Amino acid sequence: MNRPTAQLTLAAVVVVFLASTAYGVKLVTAPVATTAAGPTCEARTVKAGENVTPNLVKVNVFNASQRSGLANRVNINLQRRGFLGGKIGNDTGGIATKTVTIITSDRADPQVKLLAAQFKDKARYAAPKDTLGSGVTIIVGDGYSGLASKASRSVKSDRTLQFCLPIVPVG
Repeated sequence: MNRPTAQLTLAAVVVVFLASTAYGVKLVTAPVATTAAGPTCEARTVKAGENVTPNLVKVNVFNASQRSGLANRVNINLQRRGFLGGKIGNDTGGIATKTVTIITSDRADPQVKLLAAQFKDKARYAAPKDTLGSGVTIIVGDGYSGLASKASRSVKSDRTLQFCLPIVPVG
């Protein structure tokens, strides 16, 4: 390369470097474009006498057994039946269960009745020791034997219930 060509090449590289640096600084210092936070769920009301269906009930599943991944498998199977998946994990609350225990302070709640009807085993009930959050919480134990093949798909509500169904963003 002769001297004028080398100088021209070096000048071009410097110009590209400076332009890239200026553009990078502009991107880093530009305000972040934020979208307005919309609602995270859609409110639904089920009045007394109407049916509560699985697509309205969120289920949290915790594993109290020695079987690895049981809570996840139960959650997936309940979602296949239309229930909304909630939290999954190992039970740390110390509630002993042989088969299925539903954590509730109201056994007559239509959501609880619908969920209890899904299991082969007769569900047991335990009072919550602390705040559980939204949905119905169940704990599965070593004796868990699966979901009933012919389970109820709905339960008539004896009261007005409010549900918050998650909005799934499109796109």
